[in-house]
Amino acid sequence: QVQLVESGGGSVQAGGSLTFSCAASGLHFAFVFVTMAWYRQASGRERELVAVFPSDGPEDYADFVKGRFTISRDNMKKPVTLQMSSLTPEDTAVYYCHLERGLSNYWGQGTQVTVSS
Repeated sequence: QVQLVESGGGSVQAGGSLTFSCAASGLHFAFVFVTMAWYRQASGRERELVAVFPSDGPEDYADFVKGRFTISRDNMKKPVTLQMSSLTPEDTAVYYCHLERGLSNYWGQGTQVTVSS
């Protein structure tokens, strides 16, 4: 059974930085063939894509995080990381790791990020 376990996150003041990691386990296919992404969902809003790292690259970002967030992946150790900087209160949300391969997709449990002004 595929599982995505997230770590990191927490609370930070505006202008600060945070880093998440998402570890995938239980894969019955090679990690190199999957597309990894981070989504977020703020209170009262729909879930939105933050950053994506396709299996065949390159990575891409939502306009609202370009230049501030960096997604990276390690195809040997299987984690995907999201480095966030210059955080603003508008970045406050639950952040979710997502894995996709073909018609299959999986979600992490979500981790809360709170940015105070």
